[in-house]
This record gives sequence, C-alpha cells and structure tokens, in this order.
Amino acid sequence: MSQLKRIVKSLLPGIFLFGYTIGTGSVTSMAKAGADYGMTLLWTVFLSCLITFLLIHLYGKFTLVSGETALAAFKKHIHPMVGIFFILTLTAHVSGSVIGVMGIVSNVCFEWSKMYVPGGIAPVYFALFFIGLVYFIFLLGKTGLFEKVLAFIVAIMAISFLMNFFLLRPPLVEIASGMIPKIPDTGPDESAFLVIASMVGTTVFSGLFILRTTLVKEAGWTMAELKTQRKDALFSGFMMFVVSAAIMAAAAGTLHAQALPLLNVSEMIKILEPTAGSFAVAVFTLGIIAAGVSSQFPNTALLPWLLDDYYQRKPDMKRANYRGIVLLISLLGLIVPVFDAPPIAVMITSQAFGALVLPVTVACIIILGNKASLMKDHVFSTALNIVLIAILIFAVIMSYMSYQGIFATLQAL
Repeated sequence: MSQLKRIVKSLLPGIFLFGYTIGTGSVTSMAKAGADYGMTLLWTVFLSCLITFLLIHLYGKFTLVSGETALAAFKKHIHPMVGIFFILTLTAHVSGSVIGVMGIVSNVCFEWSKMYVPGGIAPVYFALFFIGLVYFIFLLGKTGLFEKVLAFIVAIMAISFLMNFFLLRPPLVEIASGMIPKIPDTGPDESAFLVIASMVGTTVFSGLFILRTTLVKEAGWTMAELKTQRKDALFSGFMMFVVSAAIMAAAAGTLHAQALPLLNVSEMIKILEPTAGSFAVAVFTLGIIAAGVSSQFPNTALLPWLLDDYYQRKPDMKRANYRGIVLLISLLGLIVPVFDAPPIAVMITSQAFGALVLPVTVACIIILGNKASLMKDHVFSTALNIVLIAILIFAVIMSYMSYQGIFATLQAL
C-alpha cells in the first residue's frame, strides 16, 4: 500500500495537468471532430499528445536544472514583456474557456435532468452549483489538496469515458485508419481547419507548460527526480491520448454514423440513449461533469498562479485580491445559461485561440534551453533543437489555421 501511495504521489502533478487538459473544451473539440469527420483526425490527437509530453517534460526539466519557474525566467532572461504577453493571452484564453465549460456542463445536466424531472432543471441552477463548488475548493487554498481532489475527479472522468468507449465498441479498423495523417476536404460546415486548430489548442495548451514549472517547484523536486518527472509527463500525455480518442470514438460511433452535426454536446445524450441505453447516458454525463470541474478550477486559478510566477512570490491562493479575481472569472460561467449564448462556438473559438500562443511558448523553451548559464550540462542537443524547430513550424501552421478558422467563424455570425 505504501508503494502504491508513493507511485500515486509521484504522478499527482501529471494527473493535475491531465485533468486540466481533458476538460469540456477537449470534450467539445474531440466530439466535434468525431461527429464531423469520424476517426479521420485521430492522428492530430496523437501528434498533439506527443508534443505535449515533450514540452511538459522540457519545461519541468528546465525548472529542475535552473530552479526557476517559467514566467520569472522569461522576465529575467528574455524580456519582461514576454511574461506580460503570457499573462494577458492566457487569461483571455481561460476566460473564454470558463464561459464555454460552464455553458456545456449546465446544458448537459439540463438535458440529463429531463429524464427524471418533467421539463428538466434550468441550466442556470446547475451553473450556480458548480461555480460555487469550484470556488469553495479554491477558498481552501492548498495546492496539495487541489491535486488530490482533482486526482479523484480525474479518475471518475477517465473511467466514465473509457466505459463509454467499450459500451459503443467502435471498429478497430476505423481507429487504425485515423492514425494516417490527412485533412478532410469538406465537412458539415467546412470547418476542418478550425476543428484541427481547436484540437491542438486544447491539448498543446501553453498554460500547461507554464504551470508545470510551478507544480515541479511546489513539489520540491530536484534533479534526483528527473526520471520521476519524465515518467509523470509520459503518464499525463498517454492518458490525454487514450481519453481523447475515447471521446472522439463515442461521437464517431453515434453522430457521425447518423450524419448528424454536433451543435451542442448535450445532443450526445439524445443520440446515446437509443444507441447505447440510459446507463451509457449516465456514464457520459458523469464524465462531462468531471471534465468540467477538473478543468474549471485550474482555469479560474490560473491568473493568480501566473502573477505569483512572474513576481517570483510563493504561491498563496488565500490573498484577498486573488479571491476577488477568481470569483469574477468564475462568474463568467453564467454567461451561457443566462444569456443563452452558443457554448460550442464559444468553446471551439477559445480553444483555437490557444493555438495562437503556442509558437511563442515553443520559441521560449528553445531560447532558455540553449542558455548554458542556465542549463549547464543539460543544454539542449542539436537533435533536440531540430525536433523543437519542427514543432515550432507546426505551431506556426496551427496558428495560421486557427486564424483562418476564427475569421471564417466570425464572418458567418
């Protein structure tokens, strides 16, 4: 038992990041891809998770070697405005994500409640409940407790989506063919570029790598834990791929099989019930709720973490101004249920916006990793630099696709 506890404890930072990544933003992007294109874009998930693993590992290793966190290092060794850039862009990104997350969770719960309550329970009540729950967890103010609570929620989420995958049993041939890189010519709304960009944006999320350095420092890891850090990052990336693939397969086996577009994640409930039964609906709904809560807390708390990182302060979630900031960001979750805004459009655009920040994130780790004064004997090798330059090119392409997709979406409004 003590050995199991040690293993779980060593994986907690990775579980935290996995729970952050596989939120309703990821569910939306993967379900949208599965509904519109079947398993065709599975290669995008695999490549994104591979890149995510590498960047999580490199950012974590940077902190192990240098003892510095990301934004503080950007400010000191690159330029203070680089740190400000990340604070502004990541806050804008997670604000949009908070709006979409709570909109999707409340809508899914509303549809599910119709099975038991005539007319259902209004989405705003579900939104208020989950906003209050996440804010209460934040008020407790301890990172270690956050990680343990999220580990429990993440376990529920992973089990739910994997159970759903086995209940639907998508053909293995389709899954295998999805690993061959290709971009669909058309789709229900001709938005393949935006969907791909949102998949990359929600998986290769810059906030993960910035936050990784804080978690590694908070855990008190040193170079003695280098292998643990790599194993933890690998576990996080592997679970991202497995669960993302399960979500995509669920949408491919239901909506895509019936040529139905995904306009709202709650539509999955209506399709799943006749296809796989009420148990599958309950499992899927539980997974959505767990995904929403697991990503909503890091989303609302990200700005305080970024500020502490930038100013090189010891993280303290109990500061009065931080509680005010988190409350304001949390209340953004009421926008969709109160004003009936389209949660899918908000979420997809928000996740695609994340792809716009990615090239800067990759460029920064290349700069820091090649500073001998910081990395000493662990300065990046030529081979690693070539890989990172390839990732940088990929990130620039994703940013262009994101820009094209967002612009097309805005024109259609």
